[in-house]
Amino acid sequence: MGQSGPADIDQPGGGAVMRDVARVAGVSKQTVSRVLNDSPAVRPETRNRVLAAVAELGYLPNQAARTLTTGQTRNIGVIAYDVADFGPANVVQGIAFAAQEVGYTVSVAPMRSLGHMPVRDAATRLLERSVDGLITIAPHRDIAKALLDLPRKVPVVAVDDSLDPLVPVIAADQVEGSRRATEQLLHLGHRTVHHLAGPSGWIAAEQRREGWLAALTAAGAPIPAPLVGDWSAASGYELGRVLAADPEVTAVHAANDQMAVGLLRALYEAGRRVPEQVSVIGFDDIPEAAYTIPPLSTVRVNFGDIGRRCISVLVEQLRSGTTTARQQRPWLPTELVIRASTGRPPTAPDGP
Repeated sequence: MGQSGPADIDQPGGGAVMRDVARVAGVSKQTVSRVLNDSPAVRPETRNRVLAAVAELGYLPNQAARTLTTGQTRNIGVIAYDVADFGPANVVQGIAFAAQEVGYTVSVAPMRSLGHMPVRDAATRLLERSVDGLITIAPHRDIAKALLDLPRKVPVVAVDDSLDPLVPVIAADQVEGSRRATEQLLHLGHRTVHHLAGPSGWIAAEQRREGWLAALTAAGAPIPAPLVGDWSAASGYELGRVLAADPEVTAVHAANDQMAVGLLRALYEAGRRVPEQVSVIGFDDIPEAAYTIPPLSTVRVNFGDIGRRCISVLVEQLRSGTTTARQQRPWLPTELVIRASTGRPPTAPDGP
């Protein structure tokens, strides 16, 4: 038997079909199929003609027929912990927008707790939907360990970290961001910088603490014991009361903006003026950071770009037909955002 051409992956119930698109664009059905499946083996001018014909005719492919033809659902699964949090929520949004631009849909399997079972359940739900690939937003070491046990049926890309050397990783350079934030406070004349750290086991907490420690060590500055919070404003407030009671504290780098917000309230209630007596700098640049009193200096992470990079790397694997790739980690730069919560310490000499 001869090899058959592409099936008409058309909508049921009438309307334009693939052969209509081919006729208007002046190409074959095979070429239309290649364009709809985002094949690189089509010249740009031909692709543009086909897409113009699709728009003119209002052509809508039938996803079920397309799946039978290509073997792909054009659906990407996302395993995410704490999707309500600012960082993960914006990564997922970046993933969704980027996926839409290249013709994919996104299914999110959220996890409410850590451990192997939640990870396995989330992966099972997505694989049962026959997703073409997986993106894992695994901010905690326990999740990264659990991901090692997943069957490698589809390509996988990880956000922040992966213990699997064959899984590409997309991550912001949080060590460098935290180091620069701490250096900024030292350059202002502060003798040392205290740290409100994130909780144990969290990759972001480890990396941001590492950057803070590296800056103090390089400067030969005293290294205060970090105070460990849980990312919440409430923990920043409670630990902030401890810092506010210490007159030697003149600068604090909080591992995220929520804890920095709690710290600002604790300093206010203790009568410690910011930044005249204590400088504060956070991390993430949540939308509210620009509207605290005073506006919060922070480190900006482009979470949306992380999501877009994940789609780019995953789609590249899908096009090449591979389920594994050597781990790569393109560190994405962060941006130091200076606002009114940082200044010179009260005992620092005046500058020129």
